[in-house]
Amino acid sequence: MKQHLIVEVFRSSKHDEMYLYVEKSLGLSKVPEELLSRFGKGISAMTMLLTAESKLARANPDKVIEGIREKGFYLQLPPAKDDYLLDLYKTPTEAAY
Repeated sequence: MKQHLIVEVFRSSKHDEMYLYVEKSLGLSKVPEELLSRFGKGISAMTMLLTAESKLARANPDKVIEGIREKGFYLQLPPAKDDYLLDLYKTPTEAAY
């Protein structure tokens, strides 16, 4: 059976690069209240037809569809920040003359 679903993607008003995927017809109604309070106001980012062949930047489309069908939503967390990259910005650099 081919998997496909019309989804709406919401971005978090509280956390950069955090997204909630939900079935368009249900909206945020299946998302637990506790998650919504941590997520913040859901800002609609896009609506799309999601299939197994869809290309998503940081999520597997099959897992997104499975999560929505099983729980009513799929939460995409921000990417992990590499500590050493943060250290580069904290460490003062000396100019070479």
